[in-house]
Amino acid sequence: MQPTGELHLGNYLGALKQWVELARSGQYECIFCIVDAHAITVEHDPKEMPKRILDAAALYIAAGIDPSQSILFVQSDVRQHTELAWYLASVTPMGDLGRMTQFKEKAENRPHVSAALFTYPVLMAADILLYKAQVVPVGEDQLQHLELAREICRRFNARYGDIFPEPQPRLSTTRRLMGLDGQAKMSKSRGNTIGLLETPEQIWDKLRPAFTDPQRQRRSDPGRPEVCNIFTMHKAVSPNDVVETVDRNCRGAAWGCADCKKVLHEHLVKELTPIRERALELRQKPEQIVEILQAGAERCRKLAEETLTEVRAALGLGARLPS
Repeated sequence: MQPTGELHLGNYLGALKQWVELARSGQYECIFCIVDAHAITVEHDPKEMPKRILDAAALYIAAGIDPSQSILFVQSDVRQHTELAWYLASVTPMGDLGRMTQFKEKAENRPHVSAALFTYPVLMAADILLYKAQVVPVGEDQLQHLELAREICRRFNARYGDIFPEPQPRLSTTRRLMGLDGQAKMSKSRGNTIGLLETPEQIWDKLRPAFTDPQRQRRSDPGRPEVCNIFTMHKAVSPNDVVETVDRNCRGAAWGCADCKKVLHEHLVKELTPIRERALELRQKPEQIVEILQAGAERCRKLAEETLTEVRAALGLGARLPS
């Protein structure tokens, strides 16, 4: 995730929570990256970036990413990412990049569209292939980018030899979370989010007027949980028996939307409060966070350079005797 400000509920339920579960499963060696180089594809405040990076790292750790079990680092501290992105760009057609839905959405109505925004998926492919990743946990909104990374992998291997394994997607089990306004996915720029550091009172202030089933105009109207964003959140944070109760009471109009939101608030607070408290504690120890990130970057540089040594040789780059 990009360090573009405080992480929100959509980041947590759609990605971070799944990452923690994946890391704790013990199935894989996990590498987690704060992608600051991706964050400069649009205008940003350089003075704010260091704080945002540390704040994101604090929330990663507070949510359950254990640096003693997984690698956690900052993208720009491993410069092989951008080097590999250049090499991969040589096998990536411009037409493929132009078809990326997220580029079209982000470029729309912008007076200035950077080349970096256009080539963003190539750097994402480098983030993945640099470590010869086998599994990439993604949400539906990033699946198109991962498919392009797989295509780039195939093209590079076909032209220069089998260097990269083809990464497989691991889709999030949480359905795409819409914003509180019900108009678009959760996004800080749209102001439709719940921040992970917000207090119980702040969470309720945002949750109370949140958009629900548009066809439920009166309390006596039966609801449709399958189309309600509040119910999607319930499935992500509430126990199964509570989810079943919510479903039954919504469909039977035994509960109004406010009742449903009050129960959701209870379980959101229960899940997010330990994260908020731990993150605020970590923020008081920035030196400790920097040490963790630097140690992670050192481990990644070794892995990355092994891959780049193979890639440069395959491309015929560098001062060397002809074979």
